[in-house]
Order: sequence, then C-alpha cells, then structure tokens
Amino acid sequence: MDEQQQGQVMADAPVAPASAVVELLGRDGRATLVQRVTRWPVRIGRSPGCDIVLDDGHLAAEHAELHLAPGGGVLLKLLESRNGGHVGRQRMVAGDEAPLPAGGVFQLAGCSLRLRTTDDRLAPEHLLIVDKTRHWALVPLLLVSMLFFQWVDRWSAVDPDARWVDYASPLLAPLAFVLAWAGLWSLASQLFRHRFPFTTHLRRALVVVVVLQVLDWTLPAIAYAVSWPRLLALESLATPVGAAVLVAWHSRLVWPGARRTLNGGIVALLLLGLGLQVGSRQEQQYVFGPPYLASLPPPALRLVSPKPPETLIESLKPLKAELAKQARKDNEGFEEDPSGE
Repeated sequence: MDEQQQGQVMADAPVAPASAVVELLGRDGRATLVQRVTRWPVRIGRSPGCDIVLDDGHLAAEHAELHLAPGGGVLLKLLESRNGGHVGRQRMVAGDEAPLPAGGVFQLAGCSLRLRTTDDRLAPEHLLIVDKTRHWALVPLLLVSMLFFQWVDRWSAVDPDARWVDYASPLLAPLAFVLAWAGLWSLASQLFRHRFPFTTHLRRALVVVVVLQVLDWTLPAIAYAVSWPRLLALESLATPVGAAVLVAWHSRLVWPGARRTLNGGIVALLLLGLGLQVGSRQEQQYVFGPPYLASLPPPALRLVSPKPPETLIESLKPLKAELAKQARKDNEGFEEDPSGE
C-alpha cells in the first residue's frame, strides 16, 4: 500500500475525541451520575463487564453500544434488549443504529443519558454567590414580628381580664403551621436536591407572612388617611397573591430547572382562583374590597379634609331611586296576590 492509500485510510478512520463522559440525567435534566469513557466502542448495560454500568432493572445486561462514525460523530447501536431505546423521537429496537443528535442526549429503557465530549461547548460558569452574613438574626426577628402581630390582634379581640391561655392557640397555631410548612418544603428539597435547607424555607415563609400582616395593618390606615376606601381591595388580593409568590419562591429551591413551567402553572391557578372569587361576589356590593371603612383609625392619621354631610346625602340619591323602584315592584306583587294575604 502506497503512502497515498495509507493517507486515505487514515482520513476515513474514525477519530476518537480526546475525552468524553456519559452522564445519567435526572428529572430536572441535571447529571446525577458521570462515568468517563476510557475506550471505544462504549458498551452500556447492567453487567459489570460493560464500560458504563447502570443499576436499572429495565436495562439488559448489555443493552447498547456507542460507536465512532467514520465521517465524525457517534452512533448508538441497540443490542439484544426487551425495552429498546430512543434517539429524539425515533424508537429503536435491537439491531437498530442511529447517530446521536447535537447535545448527545439519548434514552435506554427508562434511563435518560447524555454523551459529552471535549468538542461540545460548555455552558458559562455560574457565579457563586456567597452569603457572608447568613442572615443569622433575620429568622428570630421575623418570628418575633409574626408573634407580635398575632398577639396584638388577639389582644384587641378579647376582654381586658382574659387569661394567658386565651392567647395560646392564636399564637402557637400559626407558629406550628409555619414550621410544618417549612419542614414539608425542606423534605421536598431533600427528595429532589439532596439537601435540607429548613432555615431558608422558614425565612422565606416568614417574610411573606410578616409582609401580609403589615399590609393588613397599613392598608386600612392609608385608606382612612387619604379617604380612599377602595384601597382595601388590595387587602383581599394580598393573600392569594402572597401565597402564589411564596409557592413560586419555595419552588426555586426545589425544582430550579422547571422554573418557567412552575411559574406559568402558579399564575394560571392564581388567575383561576381570582376569577372564581369574582364570580362568587357578583351579587354583592363589591368584588374585592368594600366601598367603605369598617373600622376607623385615630383622627390624627387623617390627612385629607372631611367631606360635608351634604356630599354623603348627594351620593345616596341613586340608591334612594333604586330602593323606591324596588318598593313599587314589591307593592305591585302584593296587590296582585289572589290569596289577599
């Protein structure tokens, strides 16, 4: 064989990448297991004799092989197996071959795998945000704030000579609920992220709870100060919106890869809940907030001048006409009653 033929054979021979790994992908698309490729072809299965060994009962002992293609790229070949595999949307059975797509993702039975080589472009490095303060004092401060608001609400509702046990349930029940809520989200983080960030989940829950409590106090005071009772509509919207924000905030720790999908679902459920709330209040005088103030803060908080009584009387004229119209209908129905009762 002359030098030209030898050069042609070497050009047609498959060229192995300098380095490659096969990754087992989890539900969120992140690698849960990484095994280095040491030789080609790469045999994948449950047998200890395979190059990539996976502990999955749905895989055959020797399930598939990865081969270098003569023109470049990698071919996936299915060996004898009952569950086969997929490359993209292409279903593969024993004996089938298919080139791996860009990104190197393929599936064997129920295992989602990815071949990554030195020729693939890496994603940019994520900036590591180090929390130097660790918010060591924030959680106790938020807990004290929440309990303070609960205590003041209870104090304003009970008699002056109430016993201390009358404050136990209003104080301990919300505290137990918040702790249990943070614990459940921490268990979800342990299941999907393999860590238990209880303090982080508790801090996020307390932030939303305290903000809602502050709004419950400040919105009536602002509405009274500027004589704008319709501002109380925000009070009815604050709880569902705050709950949606809290769930989305927790979800960022548990399922960071599915952030867009989760946020879209949470927004859809929020809009559905608000729509049902509007539908249930169609026959009431207001939809989200009352057109009047049910409680009056101290007069010192008043910023606008009070309106004269004539303004109130003038605003009631449409209501007077509506009541007179309804009274005529009632009288006509009474006169047409054949029983005379």
